[in-house]
Amino acid sequence: QVQLVESGGGLVQAGGSLRLSCAASGRTVNIYEMGWYRQAPGKQRELVASISRGGSTNYADFVKGRFTVSRVNTRNTMYLQMNSLKPEDTADYYCKGTAPGPVFYWGQGTQVTVSS
Repeated sequence: QVQLVESGGGLVQAGGSLRLSCAASGRTVNIYEMGWYRQAPGKQRELVASISRGGSTNYADFVKGRFTVSRVNTRNTMYLQMNSLKPEDTADYYCKGTAPGPVFYWGQGTQVTVSS
């Protein structure tokens, strides 16, 4: 079993920055890919960015050039540096871990609110 805990959300003005963290515990050795997803009120959950154990990254078009995903395998932690935030980035942000199967693990989410 794997547990994921997000932190770092909050309220920020448009144009500001936030850094989200996702700490993994448990059988983390099985996790080969991690990702950030977000869900705004009334909308479906969508991929923001993902990163493999080897460091390969993938970004949604709407965050390219503004957000950066990274991970420190020795700390079992993934980060999302969010710059130039926009009001439309307001959402609950979730951490996801993928293990062979595939088996998916989700965190409880952290709220990000960007004011205009």
